[in-house]
Amino acid sequence: MRLTRVHVDADLAAGREVVLPEGPATHLARVLRHEVGDACVLFNGDGHDYHGRIVALGKREVRVAIESVQDVERESPLPLVLLQGIARGEKMDLILQKATELGVHAVHPLWSQRSEVKLDEARAEKRHAHWRSVVASACEQSGRARVPEVSAPRSLAATLAALPPGGLRLILDPDGELAFATLTVATEAAVLLAIGPEGGWSPLDRQQLRDAGFQGLRLGPRILRTETAGLAAIAALQAKFGDLA
Repeated sequence: MRLTRVHVDADLAAGREVVLPEGPATHLARVLRHEVGDACVLFNGDGHDYHGRIVALGKREVRVAIESVQDVERESPLPLVLLQGIARGEKMDLILQKATELGVHAVHPLWSQRSEVKLDEARAEKRHAHWRSVVASACEQSGRARVPEVSAPRSLAATLAALPPGGLRLILDPDGELAFATLTVATEAAVLLAIGPEGGWSPLDRQQLRDAGFQGLRLGPRILRTETAGLAAIAALQAKFGDLA
């Protein structure tokens, strides 16, 4: 039987008892109806699964005793970073969830000239916390023991300025200069994939991306929606250069 995996933002070690935060505790006790003695797996993003058992379960507290530690290696050899124009509501959740399942290493949510989603500081903080939760839940389901970074939402210009140098930088473009069939990636080189918002990239956005070294990649003749484009490209890149064999 597959064990329940729960993400816990805490230091974990064999022999230690952990009091679960409210969210994971509610999930185990009320949603899954686990009982004292039931096995579960905790992880905190450090690359390990911590196998344990529930030793106390009450209305206010769930405690898990960690019995053993297991190294987990389910990360793609392709360091893939998604620069994603912020999409509305559930579309953004879907993108983050599926990108995590497909093995993306990091996601940088951004707004650009044609973005339809506008966030003030308070809303941006709430959305950032929510997006991190979505990614952690996707790791629970997919078996990943390292949680992809989700940066705080920023403008396209700020996102580009904060990128480390190097890497293969791509935007999807039916008329792009790069063809997927002949695309090559240097060993261990990061691939940065920029996907526009629902309104697409404006000419100014495209110029900023070009100035930052992004090249157009032809991935079929059709124009894809923002919630389709990144996921299709990630899957294709993982199949060719990553671990979707």
